[in-house]
Amino acid sequence: MSPANPSQPQPLHLRPARDRRARGPRGPLLPVAVPRYRTRSMAFDQMVLEAYAPLHNAYFEQLAGVDLAVDTIPRMRLRPDSVMPDDIVADGPVPLGRVLAAGVDRNGNPTRARIVVFRMPVEQRAKSATERSELLTWILTALVAQHLNMDPRDLDPEFGW
Repeated sequence: MSPANPSQPQPLHLRPARDRRARGPRGPLLPVAVPRYRTRSMAFDQMVLEAYAPLHNAYFEQLAGVDLAVDTIPRMRLRPDSVMPDDIVADGPVPLGRVLAAGVDRNGNPTRARIVVFRMPVEQRAKSATERSELLTWILTALVAQHLNMDPRDLDPEFGW
């Protein structure tokens, strides 16, 4: 079949990439250096580290034995009519973060103290990356102050409840 007008460019007919045995694409879809490569949870983890870094640097010796963790949702049993313990930072009845003291696990092994931030409640309360960063700074300041048994305003003079 010959084209009606030979001077007109013909559309390119690209063959679809071969998907052998329906296993999907081979290798990563995006290069690692591209910002879109990171998942939402990886981006949140990075924001937590950036918010925690100034506190960790300022109180390095006191926080040397403390682990920082991010959990998707709070996995604790709280009754709605009960008062939140001091080791939990919450927005009303929803926990946003928690300090776990050092102790002993089921096997008798010692565990380190841990600061845990809950990702889903924080993401639901912040509409933008700036709000999320400010909320994470607030949560981590309160948790570090609780762990160090200090007033949060001693860590950050602009801290507001």
